[in-house]
Amino acid sequence: QIFMKPDFALEDSLTFNAVLPWSHFSTAGGKGNRDAASSKLLQEKLSHYLDIVEVNIAHQISLRSEAFFHAMTSQHELQDYLRKTSQAVKLLREKISKIDKVMCEGSLRVLRLSLTRNNCIKAYNKLKLMATVHQTQPTVQLLLSTSEYVGALDLIATTQEVLQQELQGVHSFRHLGSQLCELEKLIDKMMIAEFSTYARNDLNRPLEDDCQILEEERLVSLVFGLLKQRKLNFYEIYGDEMINTAKNIIKQCVVNTVSQIEEIDTEVVVKLADQMRMMNFPQWFDLLKNIFSKFTIFLKRVKATLNTIRSVVFLVLDKNQKTRDLEDTLQKNSAKESVVDSEVAYLTHEGMFISDAFGDAELAAGAADSASQRNASPSSEPCSSDSVSEPECTTDSSSSKEHASSSVAPGGVDMMISDDMKLTDLELVRLANNIQELLYNASDICHDRSVKFLMARAKDGFLEKLNSSEFVTLSRLMEGFILDTEQICGRKSMSLRGALQSQANRFVNRFHEERKTKLSLLLDNERWKQAEVPAEFQDLVDSVSDGRISLPEKKTTATEERKPAEFLIVEGQKYATVGTVLLLIRIILEYCQCVDNIPSITTDMLTRLSDLLKYFNSRSCQLVLGAGALQVVGLKTITTKNLALSSRCLQLIVHYIPIIRAHFEARLQPKQFSMLRHFDHITKDYHDHIAEISAKLVAIMDSLFDKLLSKYEVKAPVPSACFRNICKQMAKMHEAIYDLLPEEQTQMLFLRINASYKLHLKRQLAHLNVVNDGGPLNGLVTSDVAFYTGNLQALKGLNNLDLNMAEIWEQKR
Repeated sequence: QIFMKPDFALEDSLTFNAVLPWSHFSTAGGKGNRDAASSKLLQEKLSHYLDIVEVNIAHQISLRSEAFFHAMTSQHELQDYLRKTSQAVKLLREKISKIDKVMCEGSLRVLRLSLTRNNCIKAYNKLKLMATVHQTQPTVQLLLSTSEYVGALDLIATTQEVLQQELQGVHSFRHLGSQLCELEKLIDKMMIAEFSTYARNDLNRPLEDDCQILEEERLVSLVFGLLKQRKLNFYEIYGDEMINTAKNIIKQCVVNTVSQIEEIDTEVVVKLADQMRMMNFPQWFDLLKNIFSKFTIFLKRVKATLNTIRSVVFLVLDKNQKTRDLEDTLQKNSAKESVVDSEVAYLTHEGMFISDAFGDAELAAGAADSASQRNASPSSEPCSSDSVSEPECTTDSSSSKEHASSSVAPGGVDMMISDDMKLTDLELVRLANNIQELLYNASDICHDRSVKFLMARAKDGFLEKLNSSEFVTLSRLMEGFILDTEQICGRKSMSLRGALQSQANRFVNRFHEERKTKLSLLLDNERWKQAEVPAEFQDLVDSVSDGRISLPEKKTTATEERKPAEFLIVEGQKYATVGTVLLLIRIILEYCQCVDNIPSITTDMLTRLSDLLKYFNSRSCQLVLGAGALQVVGLKTITTKNLALSSRCLQLIVHYIPIIRAHFEARLQPKQFSMLRHFDHITKDYHDHIAEISAKLVAIMDSLFDKLLSKYEVKAPVPSACFRNICKQMAKMHEAIYDLLPEEQTQMLFLRINASYKLHLKRQLAHLNVVNDGGPLNGLVTSDVAFYTGNLQALKGLNNLDLNMAEIWEQKR
């Protein structure tokens, strides 16, 4: 039973021990005979088992003998079937061999030949490409000889790309890449040197030349090349050349002018600045005018050149933006196009075998590859000769394209903008701004050099010694140049304007000091007597009345002389004046005209004119009211006539202050209107001075009344001596002022004098105890007063004066 177990395995120790009873062999020593007998017994036992198995096998075979014999018989039939099959296979093979020879072998050979041909074409194109690349350096040299920098750089870039992609690993070209890099660096240096030469030639050519841009095509080509190589600081070269040119312009102008002036000996005076300082104003002014005109042409030329450079930069910027827009459009449409393409392919190949559709797709892909191959290596296109030495085959088409388009014909500039200008918009905009800033710098340079030229001449105080008309012409010339440069360059340069303002301030100081000194001398010599008015001064005030504040031009031809007038007629009013005031009016108009000619000095002139008017007021007050003229001029006394004349002169100046104020107000900025208060203060000071003179005239008579009436006695004869004396003095006063002051002012003055007279008479009558009682004393006083009244009202212009003499009597309580 142990042998029938499904898990029978002699490897198992239990099974092994059960099959072989080793216990019989493991007895103690000394029992050899028994062991030998036991092993024999075991052998027999196992032999017995073997016999049993053989008997059982024989039994089983006897049971299946029929099936065994059937199998032996079937083997013969199987061999017959195999023989027939072998014959059929042989026949099939013969048919397949015939089919292979007749139908397949030719087609496969065609395919193999086609593949071989394609491989040969590729090898030929590769060799042709190698031949083209081999000709790169000579072609670059040829392009450089005609200054075709952009074409040369494009050819180098294309060759480098071909070396890295299609000819990578070609042993014979292992050094070409580094050689091309060195050549590119050389081209960089050549372009910088060429641009430097161009800038020098452009800026240093004669300024009389009308052509504004020198060799525009060459400039555009250079700028494209520099942009391609990212040499974005090339404009600094132009800036340096501008500085040198500006220096040379002034130097050349001075040299040319000095050489034409015979008075200047260039051998004795060696320095150019010293030679220039020897010129008189007309010569120097013509020189400055020449320099300014040269600088204007220079700036126009710089502007034209820089505008051309900026336009190239903006072209590249525009191309960048268009390229980006195109890429965005393609990306948006790519998804839709891929879906549409697959549908179209499906519809096109409907009803055909799938293998045919795939075959067509592969052919299309192959055509695309060959097209891209032709684009990468344009020289692979067929040419008239297979020889690679032919120039048509050895010149890269990209370089020839650049060569053809490098001439900047209308519409040809865009062709120069290759797609590999990897400049960002920010870089291009910054470059354009820097070029614009260079134009501003050109304006600043011209102004700075002009300032240095101006200061060199101003060292010896030359500009401060100019008279008004000379300084005005100089100022107008400089203002004109400043406006021209602002119009050309579009920005204000302040250095020349500042220098002009500085010189204008010095001119104003000298202008004012001269006139103040002149006025001081006039006042110191003024005898305060009425002066005759020359016709030219009458014409002057008439023109002011007509609204023209300007000095009349000097008449060159002699005209009939008009007699001077006794009075100055201003808007229908007569003014008695002194000579100083006539000249003062002319000086005031000089200030006003100077402001018209040089607007930048309006505020300075206003303060200086205010100072002048204040000075006249205070000085005339010292001389007349303060009696300073007694010591200065040697007058014996200050008379009422002097006082009245002084008052009338002040009134004349006061009449013109509103006109002057309006003149300055029209030329001031609104924020500067506060300065006009100076005129209000001056007007008040003048009115106060006039009032003081009137008070002084009244005070003179007041002291006279006090002196005479204090001795008045009421007694015969009538009129008394006192009243006769008073009337005499009143007549003198009237005679002194009547022709000098207007009638209404005379009446007002005598009303005040009369009030003073009444006050003193009333006080004296009260002292004498004379009352209005109709007595004899009262009658005597009444007679004297009537005499006084009659005399006073008999004077010119005082007949209607209301004297109101009743006030001399004390009112009864």
